[in-house]
Amino acid sequence: MIDLYTWPTPNGHKVHIMLEETGIPYRVHPINIGAGEQFAPEFLKISPNNKMPAMVDPDGPGGKPLSMFESGAMLIYLASKSGRFLPEDLAKKWSTLSWLMFQMGGVGPMLGQAHHFLGYAPEKIPYAMDRYRNEANRLYGVIDRQLKDSAYIACDEYTIADMAIVPWLRFPERQGVNADEYPRLKKWRDAILERPAVKRALEILAERRRPGAHTDKEREILFGKTQYAKR
Repeated sequence: MIDLYTWPTPNGHKVHIMLEETGIPYRVHPINIGAGEQFAPEFLKISPNNKMPAMVDPDGPGGKPLSMFESGAMLIYLASKSGRFLPEDLAKKWSTLSWLMFQMGGVGPMLGQAHHFLGYAPEKIPYAMDRYRNEANRLYGVIDRQLKDSAYIACDEYTIADMAIVPWLRFPERQGVNADEYPRLKKWRDAILERPAVKRALEILAERRRPGAHTDKEREILFGKTQYAKR
């Protein structure tokens, strides 16, 4: 059984979805990032970059335990372990990995910055707000164009690329985006969000997310000097 160290964020949801879709048994260990649990020495042994999710597969390669961090790598590993959602056809496989990297290098970081400067930053900086709002809309446009001739993002089948991108697109208003301007993206996103496994995945630890603004302590842990302390 895989031990999954996670929190209900888009990066956590990516791996939740994959585990629910494949049916690989797993056990959830909450890592409350607002409380600073990501900096605990025992977690850093698994995730040296102090980010969640991370996981330990006690039955890794050669039957030996394997620790992993970085959600994109975890999706590839789980696809290899299950034999699902990463096509064997080489053209489809490399397209899937290209779009997975698009999420890891573009969608996640840029939409994350949009979330921060539009919603969390204590100072409203017009340049930063415009920059990341514009970039969010550009990325939505890239996805919308890609879906012109396919029901899925990378090829003609559902893959880990779809799983990686969709959690980031659930609340476009937080990114300064009107999803109605991207009808193909919206149709694709909504269809995936209706999948039973995705619905189950999005409920994992959902009760642990406290609605409303962060406390001063949480804000300092998430965005302040705690992030940059030497460990």
